[in-house]
Amino acid sequence: MDSLGMVTVRELEIAVRIWHPDAPRTVIAWHGLARHGGDFEDMARLLGPEWRILAPDTPGRGLSSWSLHPAHDYLYSHYETIAVSILDHFNLDKVSWIGTSMGGLLGMLLAASPRTQARIERLVLNDVGPELELDGLADLARYFTIPHRFSRLSQLETELRQHYASFGIQSDEAWQRMTLESARRLPDGSWTFHYDPRIGEQFIHDTPRDTWADWDAIRCPLMVIRGAESRLISEDIVRRMAEHQPELEVLVAPGCGHAPMLDRSEQVEPIRTFLDTPYLRTTSVPPRTRWWHRLFKA
Repeated sequence: MDSLGMVTVRELEIAVRIWHPDAPRTVIAWHGLARHGGDFEDMARLLGPEWRILAPDTPGRGLSSWSLHPAHDYLYSHYETIAVSILDHFNLDKVSWIGTSMGGLLGMLLAASPRTQARIERLVLNDVGPELELDGLADLARYFTIPHRFSRLSQLETELRQHYASFGIQSDEAWQRMTLESARRLPDGSWTFHYDPRIGEQFIHDTPRDTWADWDAIRCPLMVIRGAESRLISEDIVRRMAEHQPELEVLVAPGCGHAPMLDRSEQVEPIRTFLDTPYLRTTSVPPRTRWWHRLFKA
């Protein structure tokens, strides 16, 4: 990152990683459940200096505060409050939003809500949608509700490589960087992951809602990226998303599962095109959904 901003929301300090702070255009990039804003380092560099990237660390992750009240703070409703506070802090009346997994769902809720939908200019969902495969969701819940402890940093890296293999990360250097940014040392000298182990309580405390109704309520341009091997969002779900939102643009990422890392030009260039293309919603003749297919390097 090029700079770091801090936004206080009630008793929590939210770290916002920033790339190209003087760029003329801004996009919010929000990470997945147990990750942090540093995951967008490569995407930010590939988008280039004309885009300021603001990538917050959700409470309980990365450099942001841990909550003393997880049942109240590790919820989408509170993340919405934090997102609005960040938009206000950076004087953003309207902004494009790229969200991976949890970050995509948060963007979807903001784009659907009458209170906030005017502030989301465009929305990119990375391997997530209004419906998720229950088996894949259960796997996430199980993994992140169990504490992880490693005697050696190399063991933590091995676990990262196994658990996040579906990200499609290609180089040893990228894995080592991810290890350094994902590790937290415990008082006894052992290692664990950077996040608060109580973030998994979100699966217990969050209130279910009709997210298909949210999807139908969105009026901004939409793009979904699906890892071709994703166990969280199926081809059938994506096709149904396109039926509900005929102008949806779809990018399929071969060689990736949940979720593509957005760390190479073949993934980022279609996002740039989506962000740059002028958009006029048509109501007379529903346009055909555009399906982007790219052969990424394995």
